[in-house]
Amino acid sequence: MDQMTDTMELLRSKKGFICDMDGVIYHGNHLIEGVSAFVEWLQKENKRFLFLTNSSERSPLELQQKLARMGLHIGEEHFYTSALATAKFIASQKPGASAYVIGAPGLVGALYEAGIVMNDVDPDYVISGETNTYNYQTILKAVDLINKGARLIATNSDLIAPSDHGAIPSCRALVAPIELATGKSAYYVGKPNPLMMRTGLRLLGVHSHEAVMIGDRMDTDIIAGIETGLDTVLVLSGCTTVQDVENYAYRPHHILNSVAEIPPKG
Repeated sequence: MDQMTDTMELLRSKKGFICDMDGVIYHGNHLIEGVSAFVEWLQKENKRFLFLTNSSERSPLELQQKLARMGLHIGEEHFYTSALATAKFIASQKPGASAYVIGAPGLVGALYEAGIVMNDVDPDYVISGETNTYNYQTILKAVDLINKGARLIATNSDLIAPSDHGAIPSCRALVAPIELATGKSAYYVGKPNPLMMRTGLRLLGVHSHEAVMIGDRMDTDIIAGIETGLDTVLVLSGCTTVQDVENYAYRPHHILNSVAEIPPKG
């Protein structure tokens, strides 16, 4: 009991909170129980918080509106996606670059805002994220462009993603055929890449020792937090069980049932 009390006091003392979304904040189109109270506590205590998602499909505004439809009202500035991280990375590597993009509007919009133009003839990059329009012709085009010199970038390394219909192929599964056909490995920008985490810390204006990473996945959220020097919290409200933790050589600093346990009761 004393150890749990110490854990909660430590977490509540943190200045910054970086939270994954799916499995931590919501399932599909439903908020996880206790999330509203957690966010109210963050706001009341003037904590700096950021919802960080590996999904590249939606813009921060779309994510804001999604949560608003669930009854949770949070400013657009509290969201950061792998699409934004990818656009920032490419703009820093090659300002004014062009790209052939396999992805949803959230990714395309982020790239446009970063000054990256669309090009399906001789692009600098082939960039892949999640999309519902993936097909064999897409693979052929990407392979051809990479063989002609384009570099392969992917928004995240998630193999599968949760959905209302169970697990579905995610970004890495879509990129795999392109990697196999070209013999080129993609550079994956999203979690667990420290690039995305460091940007999150800069956006919050806190140092790593002042922040905590909260997620439901060991292979992205928890390892990202560990490698960036944050305290880590694995929540069991998503896709990972206590038994699953034994499959990894590293451990989260804390394990909670959900974020509902963080705000003090009463």
